[in-house]
Amino acid sequence: MQANIGTVDRILRIVIGLALIGLAATGRIGVWGWIGIVPLVTGLVRVCPAYRLLGLRTCPLSKSDSK
Repeated sequence: MQANIGTVDRILRIVIGLALIGLAATGRIGVWGWIGIVPLVTGLVRVCPAYRLLGLRTCPLSKSDSK
């Protein structure tokens, strides 16, 4: 799959995902905090299925994509 998540978006997803997982693991928030796995994984693999469905992308186009 082709990456559709840019650098800033990727960093934010990873930080937010880790924060939610950490809060859920320590019991500060409920079980819903484990949803942080989703932004963490999408940030690590640089592919967001929702962006693909909506036709969005936050990373720059490569030279092969612009032709």
